[in-house]
Amino acid sequence: MAYPTRTIALLCELLHPPIAPDPRPIQRLHNEMFEGGQPAYAGFQVSPIGPVLSNPMATPGAVSQVAFLADRIQFREEKGTLTHEAFAARVREIAERATPLRNIPTLAAQQVVLQSLVNPRTQTDTREFLKTRVFGFGDELAALGRTSQLVGLRLGFSQEPGDDSAFGLRIESYSADPRSLYIEVQGTFGPANPASGLEALEQNVLKTYDFLAGRVLPFISSFDRREGGRNNPSDED
Repeated sequence: MAYPTRTIALLCELLHPPIAPDPRPIQRLHNEMFEGGQPAYAGFQVSPIGPVLSNPMATPGAVSQVAFLADRIQFREEKGTLTHEAFAARVREIAERATPLRNIPTLAAQQVVLQSLVNPRTQTDTREFLKTRVFGFGDELAALGRTSQLVGLRLGFSQEPGDDSAFGLRIESYSADPRSLYIEVQGTFGPANPASGLEALEQNVLKTYDFLAGRVLPFISSFDRREGGRNNPSDED
């Protein structure tokens, strides 16, 4: 069973040794992108935390920016329309351009966070879906004496031999819409050397999304079945 995912946030941090957040190299980067004709970000500003490149957003609460902090490059795309493939390419492009301008010798680690919503097919209240289908709770929660308005789980997956990636997973009911499951996958990856190329930064974003689509969604699907363990024919892919 496949689910259409609704991505609500794409986040990435590239950690590096502390440096002074000088705005001049970022202003130069902004000018270079405009000269190239297709700038990833329209605006440049100097904030208290460091220089920021951003795009104007029409949706209230939406964010599209990259901030150059003292110890990291921080990408945020929230409530926008950018695909995960385009976000991955943008992370790589900005990192490749910014690291030589800021004299960053190495990237110590990369953290990627993807936040998405999906709707189970067989139950309209995700609190009940998680309690009864995923956890198999009956009357046990009555011992707590209160009605739970949020139900979820959190899992961690450490590095494995030959793979320096680690993943964190949250699956929760979503307070803004009880029909939706909130899924957050956090991928953590090892160092990267700008002098050797930063293709891995793009691949790590894609790898995080693949974990969500290829691992997390099938996990959810295994509980999203009609009584008797079978889906309706319309639920099958």
